[in-house]
Amino acid sequence: MREVVLVYLDRSGGLQKFVHDCKKYNDSKQSYAVYRFIISINPSDIAELDATLGNYILHNPLQAAQIFQSVCFVAIKTLSLIEQLQTEAQISILLKPTHLPPLPSYVLSLSAYPFNYTSQRFYMSEGIVIAMGTVTKYTQGARFLCTEETCPFSEGRFRCIRVHCPGATESATVRTDFVCSLCSSPLQEDMKFRVLGDKQIVEMIDAKILNALKGYSTDKSHFRIQAFTLFLR
Repeated sequence: MREVVLVYLDRSGGLQKFVHDCKKYNDSKQSYAVYRFIISINPSDIAELDATLGNYILHNPLQAAQIFQSVCFVAIKTLSLIEQLQTEAQISILLKPTHLPPLPSYVLSLSAYPFNYTSQRFYMSEGIVIAMGTVTKYTQGARFLCTEETCPFSEGRFRCIRVHCPGATESATVRTDFVCSLCSSPLQEDMKFRVLGDKQIVEMIDAKILNALKGYSTDKSHFRIQAFTLFLR
């Protein structure tokens, strides 16, 4: 599947964009714990190249991103695109599909029962925005060092880093109770390498609310409309 990923990136122009993004990181004087890349993908084109990879992206996007991560790391090291990069874990890949299959199973509807949305895969959702919060910062990645001076993980290498994953809370990335996996001593964040991003909280309501706002209803059954919260990162 790694070969298919490389072929797709080359054919779709994604590899050229990736090289351009790497150049911006390499030319920057700022030090990063995590290098974040957004890769646009067309599920239909990938499925034509390799059906297994196309299905993997649609239904296991977090695991599929790891395949792209591996390919991107090899490309960076082979072409010497980012001199500061040390480990594969420093690369954060966000897969951004251009579209999803027009099938009911890919539509997220919080007005339909039962709610069987337990898988961490892509869904489409339509609704009406009724409230928006202000844009605030969140931590995309951070580096931690062991507080035990004799521990190899206390050195200035990127051995203990935390990267934000979709669906995770802020405390999953930055906390004060992380311990070293080698000596179990407390970890302390190196603030110079914290990577920040923008986030916004949006309140949405299902588009079916429009039926209730017509001023009349032919359906005598009672119904209830409830808003749901989205985190835009």
